[in-house]
Amino acid sequence: MSSAISDLRNEYTLSGLDAAEVAPDPIIQFRQWFDAAVQAGVPEPNAMHVSTVTVEGRPDGRIVLLKDVSNGGFVFYTNYESRKGQELTHYPFATLTFFYPELEQQIRIEGVVEKVRPEESDAYFSSRPRGSQIGAWVSNQSNVIESRDVLENRQRELEAQFAGQPIPRPPYWGGFRVLPDAIEFWQGRPSRLHDRIRYKIIDGNWQIERLAP
Repeated sequence: MSSAISDLRNEYTLSGLDAAEVAPDPIIQFRQWFDAAVQAGVPEPNAMHVSTVTVEGRPDGRIVLLKDVSNGGFVFYTNYESRKGQELTHYPFATLTFFYPELEQQIRIEGVVEKVRPEESDAYFSSRPRGSQIGAWVSNQSNVIESRDVLENRQRELEAQFAGQPIPRPPYWGGFRVLPDAIEFWQGRPSRLHDRIRYKIIDGNWQIERLAP
């Protein structure tokens, strides 16, 4: 490892996190931190790292956008036939990670995954820009293609096909909801003695505990 990388470090000094001061419900606590990130001007505060497991048991991850917090879970949308879509269908568990460096905060959400109702997917799809709707039809997500021309030619074909009419949601495209059973809030502190407060479901109720950094 080069010295330029190993010497990179940052001292976290903005705030602290006390278990006695957090909301009793982690969804409420999440919304408080999310709203604070929006107000602080954090770029794309709904960007999150989604961790899944491949059929070979290997960890897999990518950044996607949170689109809703409803019915006790965190919702994002994707192609169900994509790599992550297939992984989540095969192993319906995921971890979501948000990082807000401007606030020296991180949120980790672990839970089981379910598909959202088709009506929810329809409603969100209809709210998307038309170009994004076409894009959902264009891309066989995660499949190998010969060149970008494949996408652009297909895009032109579909724009002509759907000209002057509403674009329906592809049957292979929709939402996943992560239903959490553990949520951890991390606040950076000096000397790497960070604050970590975890909510965990025990006997059907959320319990709050502090973790060593």
